[in-house]
Amino acid sequence: MRRFWLAGGIGFGVCLGFLVLVVVGTYSAAAGLAGSAGGRPLGLVKGAVPGKYQALVEKWGALCPALTPPLLAAQLYSESGWDPRAVSPADARGIAQFIPGTWAGHGIDGDGDGDRDIWDPNDAIPSAASYDCELAKDVAGVPGDVTSNMFAAYNAGAYAVIKYGGVPPYKETQGYVKSITDLAKTFAQPVGRVSPSQQAAGAVYFAQKQLGTPYLWGGDGTAADNGRFDCSGLTKAAYESVGVELPRVANDQYNAGSHPSRAELLPGDLVFFSDDLTNSQEIRHVGLYVGGGYMINAPYTGAVIRFDKIDTPDYFGATRVTKEGAEALPERSPAAPKA
Repeated sequence: MRRFWLAGGIGFGVCLGFLVLVVVGTYSAAAGLAGSAGGRPLGLVKGAVPGKYQALVEKWGALCPALTPPLLAAQLYSESGWDPRAVSPADARGIAQFIPGTWAGHGIDGDGDGDRDIWDPNDAIPSAASYDCELAKDVAGVPGDVTSNMFAAYNAGAYAVIKYGGVPPYKETQGYVKSITDLAKTFAQPVGRVSPSQQAAGAVYFAQKQLGTPYLWGGDGTAADNGRFDCSGLTKAAYESVGVELPRVANDQYNAGSHPSRAELLPGDLVFFSDDLTNSQEIRHVGLYVGGGYMINAPYTGAVIRFDKIDTPDYFGATRVTKEGAEALPERSPAAPKA
């Protein structure tokens, strides 16, 4: 639920005007913007990595040529969602999800305090980068993309990468490599204009049809919910209507694509709000941008889905949703709180 800094939304009478803006603005912009730059960006987008870990990711993500800070961030987010106390069913532990046996051979004392603590991000994040770079050396002579081969070795072992002369033909391994490399794009600071989404107008059209619907905490718009939504339920349903499956929780939706600046916003971009502007995991509200400084959103209990201004002190940033970015996101527990 968002804390609102400006009272009230704007009337439904402007709906038609916004619809024209969406359809014309989205596709005229799509015709005029350049695509993303080639290569692998090195910078991290603001707030994508929790502030307390950003310096570690920036430093250790540059440990070897096969690794970058966005790639390391994507790997850590995929493994644990930045939870330093995470434990998997296979007993993988900590923010980097090391199995104890692997940690025994590859964990390092990243902070120089005299111990190697699998639960301490100051050791675990450097260890993840160090292990990645060890694997990159192991497969350095293998044809193909060195980063893809490195992550394939992380998933399937260096022997399999060497045996098959690249990413092995294992569905799990191929999926892991694609997921990490695609997800890295959502952590990277864009090096050029962000390409517009082709699904944007359809998503906004869906959201506009919900204007005036009462808010429901946890609402997904189902018959059981009487067609009501909360904020992330609305954005999820809007993009689902155009064939893009978003996560249920707002702070995970932030990683479903690249991040345009405030000046580059287009209709259909997701816009996010937080009390902590250094940490995307603290996002607590999301809306769908429609142009002119306004969004459609499901604000809070007692309100209805409506237009609201986005330029408030808690504005965090935006995401231009892509199907590729959404598919790269890890599945989270359904017990996670809904925002």
